[in-house]
Amino acid sequence: MLSVKLKINSLLLSLCVISTLLLPALARAETDYETGDIAATRAADQRAALAKKAEERKKRAAERQKAAETQKAAEMKKAEEAQKSVEEQKKPDTQTANESQKENAPTK
Repeated sequence: MLSVKLKINSLLLSLCVISTLLLPALARAETDYETGDIAATRAADQRAALAKKAEERKKRAAERQKAAETQKAAEMKKAEEAQKSVEEQKKPDTQTANESQKENAPTK
């Protein structure tokens, strides 16, 4: 009878030890740990999102540069027009000055 009790006790002790050892593994399996395929997919998605953001940044930078060049060209054009108008205003003044000099010049 003693040997039967010893076997039952050892069996119960073995079940407790085995369940204690397997409990963390079962708990880990129930949680949502990423497997290799899922992690690789998420990493690929992140790389794609980063590439898309980088492309958008480049696009915005190109647009800003184009706008700056357009604005600079418009300013240059305005400056040229202003210069031309100033020169046109000076021309009649010099012509009238030459005419007045001719009129004021003594005749021989």
